[in-house]
Amino acid sequence: MEIQQFIFNPFQENTYVIYNENECFIIDPGCYSAKEEKELKDFIELKKLKVRFIVNTHLHIDHILGNTFVEMTYHIKSVANMEDEFLIKNIEGQAHRFGITLRHPAPSIGKDVKEGDQLILGNELFEVYHVPGHSPGSIVLYNEKSHCAFTGDVLFKHSIGRTDLEKGNYELLIKGIQEKLLILPDNTIIYCGHGPSTTIGEEKAHNPFL
Repeated sequence: MEIQQFIFNPFQENTYVIYNENECFIIDPGCYSAKEEKELKDFIELKKLKVRFIVNTHLHIDHILGNTFVEMTYHIKSVANMEDEFLIKNIEGQAHRFGITLRHPAPSIGKDVKEGDQLILGNELFEVYHVPGHSPGSIVLYNEKSHCAFTGDVLFKHSIGRTDLEKGNYELLIKGIQEKLLILPDNTIIYCGHGPSTTIGEEKAHNPFL
């Protein structure tokens, strides 16, 4: 399994292309400008990848700005937790709040994923953990074999996701991190929705929120 990270849009959001041989999926396509869309598309074409699906760790606007572009380009839909669907329905409100001009129509969810579901890419298996608090539908993807997790805005290096947005819940977020993520092996690499990667061991030792 290989991982390509992109940093997109004014929020400096991390988009990941996860690929195994000639297949891939895209986690949180945040590409906003035509230049960013081309950067993502050029990489996929360079590697000759078939895009299987989009995975949204949650549906805040900075993580879905490229969803519609990817949907239209590769004729695929998003995998996400439906508890965040209200955020898509209010995407224009999100855009207005943050001063963003939408370049495409609102995206759609193709498949609802919940706690305990699994996503498969070739011989790689990703377990879905539902960790609400930053948003009601926030999910984490954990790959035991490759010792990594994609946490969206649940957990950052020495920080956690903000909980002052609509339907955020600080206590619920902390509980989910402690019960589902901090029990993972210390060498588990955490690929965050913003900022640098970290490990579970690093966060157990140095995250002031935990």
